[in-house]
Amino acid sequence: MLETLTVDAREHGLAGDGVTNDQPAFQRLVDELGAACAADGRPRVLRVPAGTYLMRDRPTLWRSGVSLIGAGRGATRFVLTNPGARTTPVPLAWFTAAQHGAGPDNCLADLTFAHFEIDGSGVETEEYEVLAKGLGMQYVLRGRFSDLYIHDTAATGFGCDFLQDTVVEGILVERCGRQDSGEQMGGAGIGIGIGGWGRVERLTVTACTAIGNGTNGIFLELQNKDWPLTCGIRITACHAEGNRFGISDWGADGLLVTSSTMIGNHEAGFDVSSQGTSKIGGRGGIVTGCVIDGNVRDGVGLGNTPGPYALRGNRISDNGRYGYWEHNLAGGDDEPAVDVVLEANDIRDNALDGVRFDAAVREAAIVDNRIRDNGRRHAGAASGGGPGVRCTALSLTDENAHWPPDGHRGKEVTVGGQSAVVARNSATELTLAPRRPGADTAWWDGVPGPGARYELPPTVAVRA
Repeated sequence: MLETLTVDAREHGLAGDGVTNDQPAFQRLVDELGAACAADGRPRVLRVPAGTYLMRDRPTLWRSGVSLIGAGRGATRFVLTNPGARTTPVPLAWFTAAQHGAGPDNCLADLTFAHFEIDGSGVETEEYEVLAKGLGMQYVLRGRFSDLYIHDTAATGFGCDFLQDTVVEGILVERCGRQDSGEQMGGAGIGIGIGGWGRVERLTVTACTAIGNGTNGIFLELQNKDWPLTCGIRITACHAEGNRFGISDWGADGLLVTSSTMIGNHEAGFDVSSQGTSKIGGRGGIVTGCVIDGNVRDGVGLGNTPGPYALRGNRISDNGRYGYWEHNLAGGDDEPAVDVVLEANDIRDNALDGVRFDAAVREAAIVDNRIRDNGRRHAGAASGGGPGVRCTALSLTDENAHWPPDGHRGKEVTVGGQSAVVARNSATELTLAPRRPGADTAWWDGVPGPGARYELPPTVAVRA
């Protein structure tokens, strides 16, 4: 190993047949390559040919200077399982401060993870375990994570913290956070803790896609309330769809979010709040050139921040409640936000208010926006049942109805003892949001039968 810079995993003990537990051989190989790098200072590359590599019951402790390169998504597959260790999280690779003493002086340097798939559907812990990730490394220096497909993990899919001089690009994360209730820590598609390197962390997240994840599609979270807020982070050309929150800033300073799409998320497309570990909202951020559309509740939720924050040149449309909502969560910073800027945004066709302030602000600037055709939730109360009424996993149809298009958007329809949120509607059909991110049904207790009685509440009287 000392003279070999690139190693083929199949030539060193990994079977890749989907049956053999490859984790012990994988760990030995990573250890040997890491030791070789430590001895001569030359990083190593572990190439993993096409195949299905079973990682059972134990996570793999990663080593500095070891890169992992596959043959492509779907070709090189790492399947995580824990049938014999139901209390043990099984990320493909981990290295953390709490478990392994990771820190700025004990980091993972000069590594690339690229061109493979992680299937986390086989991991089930007795209780929700925040470390049951796809990747769970902390303190990475000069890292590159590229062209990965991570799906169905119990907790966060890509859950790596403190990434210095690092690029995260072209990652697809789907249905991660399976065991997260939606109110617990982690459970995101891409969740990145920040602050460990100090005031500046040079990180770019680009061209990533996050779909149907339990909490956030992509979030940044200050890990310690006593640390300085971290700047130097950019999110660009990303897509977040069907998550609880699309993209969230929970403690960055000067986060740049550009040219991204946040669509169909359950709570908000873009969120700034105190929901993170440190209970500190981001500040000084700029969101520009984004499409924030069709989210089940709000387009943008902003609060628990002293400001400033700026949204410029975005489309904020077709959301199920407010286009932009300024509000504070209990327990977080509730001082008036200073220098909130809404400029040159297209804010239209939202169900209730286009722009709503439920928290104090000072020296705000709301200029040159096109705010039009909001208050679309104008249909009155409605009910029905019997012939012509039928439900599917994600819809309710009443052939005798004459609803105004999208007049019920954002309401909760009650059918028997169940309720579901209306994502949009036609004259006779309600399209329903999934009961939780990543679910394939709106119903918690099975699809109601034909002719089931339903009720829709009245609208809000004042909409602007």
